[in-house]
Amino acid sequence: MVVLFNPYSVHAGGFLLVANKGDQTMGIIDPSAGQQLATVAEDGVTGHELAASPDGKFAYVPIYGNAGVGSPGTDGSLLRVINLATRQITGTVDFGKGVRPHCAVIGPKNGLLYVTTELENSITIIDPATLKIVGSVPTGQPESHMLAITHDGRRGYTANVAPGTVSVLDLEAKKLLTVIPVCKVTQRICVSADDRWVFTSDQDAPRLAVIDTTKNAVVRWIPMPGTGYGVAATPDGLWLVVPLPRINKVAVIDLREMKVAHTLDMPRAPQEALVRPDGGEAYVSCDASKKVAVIDTQNWTVRTLISAGPVADGLAWAPASSQN
Repeated sequence: MVVLFNPYSVHAGGFLLVANKGDQTMGIIDPSAGQQLATVAEDGVTGHELAASPDGKFAYVPIYGNAGVGSPGTDGSLLRVINLATRQITGTVDFGKGVRPHCAVIGPKNGLLYVTTELENSITIIDPATLKIVGSVPTGQPESHMLAITHDGRRGYTANVAPGTVSVLDLEAKKLLTVIPVCKVTQRICVSADDRWVFTSDQDAPRLAVIDTTKNAVVRWIPMPGTGYGVAATPDGLWLVVPLPRINKVAVIDLREMKVAHTLDMPRAPQEALVRPDGGEAYVSCDASKKVAVIDTQNWTVRTLISAGPVADGLAWAPASSQN
């Protein structure tokens, strides 16, 4: 696999943001200090995922509702904008009706904000500068829960939970290209550093699907010691971090061999994974444990556990800003 990233080219300074679903707050964590510095009330029930602006000044928190994907409950219709310096809500996007907005991703080239809007079977596109909805992309499937975008910003991939499929999106043309059958039920999704592979976890079997982005098809499965959930790739293109919530572990997959190389013990219910932009650490939110695990990616050991809020889930990295 081609290495696309110099791990020493990005300064590690920044903050880890976490969606604390249990108390409807966004936590701001200083990984260097090993503590949650503050929480910001979302004024809504509840944010599951979040994204940070590239300049580290703002966080974007879709307010999903009070239920899990595919379950009865309220249907969120808002996205909160939080100023990370003042730690206050400074803007809101109103979708106009219940759409269960869930996963937020910043376009790597155009800086637009892409948000999964599950009940619309779509991705909604927002201009962060104006907080106006500027477009949408149909996914062609229900429960398009999570979104991953290629590094050139041209393609999007959604994990469609109950259908067990992945939608392939042309983000520039704003159209659905194809739907890839994967398994009975899937969860979470990420793209490799070279955009060659897309990964998503089978929820009925301990295996990870490997999708070839040139063929738009599952080309192999990676066996795992437990059922995967979140998934995050290291920026050097060599490793994949996969929380295994049912057995309280994390699997580290060697992408050169396409097999599990390490397993790490976690607190209860490891949920989402995020790798710091310089690749030096990985973070795993542990839903039932009010913890975020910090993993040293050089030797694949757990460096420390940081206390977060209840039902910690979505993670985002906010680079250091002069306003923080």
